[in-house]
Amino acid sequence: MLDSFEILTTSGVVLWSRSYAPISPALINGLIRNVFIEEKVLPGASIGDESATKNPAYKKEKYTLKWTSVKDLGLIFVAVYQSLLHLSWIDKLLDNIRTIFVDLYHDQLKKPHTSVVECDFDAYFDQQLRELEGSGGNEDQKALKSAQDEFTPPSTSDASADEPPPLPGLVKVQNKLPTSGATSTDATPIPTPDNSRPTTPLPNHILSAKSGPKGTGSRRARKAAASANISSGDEASRRKGNSAKTASKRMRKWDANGFADEGDEVPLDYSAASGDNDAGDAAVARLAEVDSIDPASFGSRTEKGQFVLKDLDDEVHSILKGASVKKSQSRSSGGVVESSLGAISGLFRNVVGGKILTKEDLSKPMKGMEEHLVKKNVAQEAAVRLCESVERELIGVKTGSFESIDSTIRTAMTSSLRKILTPTTSLDLLHSISSITHPSSLNPLAAKPRPYVISIVGVNGVGKSTNLSKLAFFLLQNNFSLLIAACDTFRSGAVEQLRVHARNLKELASREAKGRVELYEKGYAKDAAHVARDAVAYAAANAFDVVLIDTAGRRHNDRNLMSSLKDFERLARPDKIFMVGEALVGSDSVAQAQNFNAAFGGQRGLDGFIISKCDTVGDMVGSLVSMVHATGIPVVFLGVGQHYGDLRTLNVQWATGLLMS
Repeated sequence: MLDSFEILTTSGVVLWSRSYAPISPALINGLIRNVFIEEKVLPGASIGDESATKNPAYKKEKYTLKWTSVKDLGLIFVAVYQSLLHLSWIDKLLDNIRTIFVDLYHDQLKKPHTSVVECDFDAYFDQQLRELEGSGGNEDQKALKSAQDEFTPPSTSDASADEPPPLPGLVKVQNKLPTSGATSTDATPIPTPDNSRPTTPLPNHILSAKSGPKGTGSRRARKAAASANISSGDEASRRKGNSAKTASKRMRKWDANGFADEGDEVPLDYSAASGDNDAGDAAVARLAEVDSIDPASFGSRTEKGQFVLKDLDDEVHSILKGASVKKSQSRSSGGVVESSLGAISGLFRNVVGGKILTKEDLSKPMKGMEEHLVKKNVAQEAAVRLCESVERELIGVKTGSFESIDSTIRTAMTSSLRKILTPTTSLDLLHSISSITHPSSLNPLAAKPRPYVISIVGVNGVGKSTNLSKLAFFLLQNNFSLLIAACDTFRSGAVEQLRVHARNLKELASREAKGRVELYEKGYAKDAAHVARDAVAYAAANAFDVVLIDTAGRRHNDRNLMSSLKDFERLARPDKIFMVGEALVGSDSVAQAQNFNAAFGGQRGLDGFIISKCDTVGDMVGSLVSMVHATGIPVVFLGVGQHYGDLRTLNVQWATGLLMS
């Protein structure tokens, strides 16, 4: 891990710093004095505009200092980390931070006699550190572990001369048990009292088999672990209790629709509030406070006052790209040489001409492109269709001079991916909500104000409730009043999960005095479609702006479960239906998107996708292409973390760049 990062001037003024571990100021002072002033170490090093990769590292004590500089502004950027670690991304971090800092505060730095720069640079630095540290993997952790293993002596189980003497008054017990094939590194256990079973092994002496798919282990290991801490005096009562429980236990039966049989007398609804309300309020009061979220970290406000989400890392990437373009332009400005090369290229184009591509020319490169897309998590079906479409477009096309077939295919595929991911309809959700909840008074044909209904659907475990809460937090930033409808009446804990989210969102909204949120619930074992209908009616009667409906997860290939979505759409009448899909899913994403899109009948389909867990896949974001290509439905939001502010809109350029990298 990085220990410290400093941005300072050549005169010694620290403009910005970030420390993750306490380090001595002598490290930075030694770098300035020994390298730049006295030139005792690293002779020839000087303040310039070279990349950090060209500057030698400065090592002192157990630390390594990497640095880069800006000559005309007199700035030095220094990164400090432990020498045991091998941070492959540290040079790129230094170069990127230098580019971003100079771009943001160039005007302030150019002022004469500047010693203080007003900068809020934390968010930019954190974004770059998070991105580069994630892309660089855990090499530093592995290096540290290997170094620790190298200096850690191996443990031994046999007694030696280094063994400490026994304490006074204690007699060492000799182990007379026969040795088995496996050796143990644990010390000899202390004899247990007489009232406990001597044959019961201690918990750390139990040898258990590897856990299976359900993590249960062997039956003997479970039994030994369960009885390890139970004395023999309590065993009779324990066995008696177990036999009584076994005699009264009954198997619960479920019908084809997932509901318990009517004859089952065991209540399934555990969401009802306890009779002791004071105890419940006290328990809530003891919970830790919800961490505040800075709205500027995930969005910004427009001139009209609307809060809009950021594109995924669009600001930092645009700065870095602009600097890269300027650098390439400065390198390519070769005067007469450049004009001569252009003239030669034009001459060759006229004499030789471009190559007309045929199917044979494209066959092998297109196969490689298909494999590349599949590795990026694009479904096989979508990758094949994409490559076939690009191949049809390129047959008969004349390539440019000195342009390879591979580069031509890459350019055409990038253009095709942009066309697929670019939405053909407006994705301005805030405008859609305002047009329903506050219709224009100038339009005599406008309908009466009513709540805007958004429904979230998807398969099991993709993060529907989590992303619904993120969407709710985004809408609260725009001062909408929200009603969250708990319509997952099947999964255990679904209502309680939304109850926690609603409580957290209510606390965050009260802190910032923005909007209001309430949970509508009717417990479990109820018809979800009727609960949704009642929630919409309740929202209309109590002047809520938006209704967010959570639904139960269902397998996309189960006709019985999917057929209930028709009744849900008919009774709830949602304005938007968003499907949550995982960025982790591969070829199955096509079938999921197609089945959910067709589940509401011929008159209605999905309105958009929310792709969750995008922070876990790196550049393998192919599921976006698979789902959009299969249905023509756009991606509206991306989930990039576990916090309420971890919601972003799709940046098409960012997605295509990752797919073609």
